[in-house]
Amino acid sequence: MSTPNLRELSLNGLWRNNPALVQLLGLCPLLGVSNSAVNALGLGLATLLVLTCSNVAVSLVRGVVNTAVRLPAFVMIIAALTTCIELLMQAFTYELYQILGIFIPLITTNCVILGRADGFASRHSPLVAAYDGVMMGLGFCAVLVVLGSLRELIGTGAVLANMHLLFGPVATGWKLTLVENHEGFLLAILPPGAFIALGLLIALKNRIDHHLAERARPAAQQSPSASRRVRVTGVIE
Repeated sequence: MSTPNLRELSLNGLWRNNPALVQLLGLCPLLGVSNSAVNALGLGLATLLVLTCSNVAVSLVRGVVNTAVRLPAFVMIIAALTTCIELLMQAFTYELYQILGIFIPLITTNCVILGRADGFASRHSPLVAAYDGVMMGLGFCAVLVVLGSLRELIGTGAVLANMHLLFGPVATGWKLTLVENHEGFLLAILPPGAFIALGLLIALKNRIDHHLAERARPAAQQSPSASRRVRVTGVIE
């Protein structure tokens, strides 16, 4: 199989085939923990690491795993890597781990990870699979962080609160209060606010794609006065 273009892999992961905005995969953690930037970033980085490592592992064993047990084997690999990430978070970011709760173990069942393992990593070399995992993971993480930051800002008037839970004492003063005396908007940080915010992000992406498609049209198709090629059949007398 030919090696995919790295530029295409980047565009697919970050924009064209973004797992959150286009494929609509992994919506449970996406909507469940995106009520703040630190929660979203924590889960996004964990998913990125599991996705990249699982892609590499699946690519390495793709030639020795029987097709009859392929999917169970992939799930076992993903589950083992998720457990490693879970243990690391317990050791270094325990408070954030407690906040994220069940969503860390649920990375095992994230359709983004299993889909890339079966649909891409099992058919390509480890380096290409790793790059695809990084790009898809970054795309998913970026949507998580944007969604979490928007909901946190609208709900509390500030962003980057409690970043010390992820980065330690050095991030204690990272909180940015953008709206003074904000009374709070509870809907933004509740589950219905996640659905509304994600819908707006998807609509914005579709609008941008439509605008880019309009700009990419040839000038001859946009101008009504441009000459057109006419097919003539029969005999002209």
